[in-house]
Amino acid sequence: MSIVINHLTFAYTQGGKPLEPTLKDLCFTIEEGSFLGIIGHTGSGKSTFVKHLNGLLPCEKGTVVVDGHDLSQKSERKTVRALVGMVFQYPEYQLFAETVFEDAAFGPRNMKLDEAEVKSRVVNAMTLVGLDPERFSERSPFELSGGERRRAAIAGVLAMHPKYLVLDEPMAGLDPLGRREILSLLEKLRSESGCTIIMISHSMDDIANHATKVLVLDQGSLLMYDTPQSVFSNADQLQRIGLSVPGITKICVEMNRRGVPIPASICTEDAFLDWFREGRQHA
Repeated sequence: MSIVINHLTFAYTQGGKPLEPTLKDLCFTIEEGSFLGIIGHTGSGKSTFVKHLNGLLPCEKGTVVVDGHDLSQKSERKTVRALVGMVFQYPEYQLFAETVFEDAAFGPRNMKLDEAEVKSRVVNAMTLVGLDPERFSERSPFELSGGERRRAAIAGVLAMHPKYLVLDEPMAGLDPLGRREILSLLEKLRSESGCTIIMISHSMDDIANHATKVLVLDQGSLLMYDTPQSVFSNADQLQRIGLSVPGITKICVEMNRRGVPIPASICTEDAFLDWFREGRQHA
């Protein structure tokens, strides 16, 4: 199963009149079980695009089909919203209940699940995000640290058992430890449950280290859709549209300029070390 985007085009309106399209004829497929990183300059259409994945924005032109469910059909949106979980920037601002448990239980209860199933899902979700249910269930979410609040908010989405998890800058505002914790959580979720991760990020290093595919948007159009190795090997093209590249890619580009031949596809420290070790073995 997969998410199939076919000729998706969307324009906001002002005064009843459509503005310049924010998304322009997007066509590609998000494979089940993948980790898709979405990058692009500010205003490139990243957030607008992901809001189409569970019907928060309507498909005006083109289609978004999630596991065979066409979001252009209003009758399919409820089904898709159970499949696609959304975590927006600073999700902790959406915490509202008196306890962490009650907050995480809100979504499952709206799904009309029985209380035993609600409890099971909340406990499992809290455990998955690293919040011990015995310690955190009865605590106020507003007493938690920034990283803990972020994880509590994500637990509320995970308790609904999404097949696809969409995150818009999930590490925004977190310290380095908090960033590592969230990324580790996403990798754990993907490996243990097979959940497809779709993540917008401005961190090229995070995308290079975790994504299996990268979508590059430029002024609403699809510029690239490929592996991180392939995308970041086009450093000059990315920089022309205002994007950076992973730190290790910058080093490789400079080494090539200084006459040291190194593959343009290297975009992570592990790949760089593998290349270095292999070179020493053949020296």
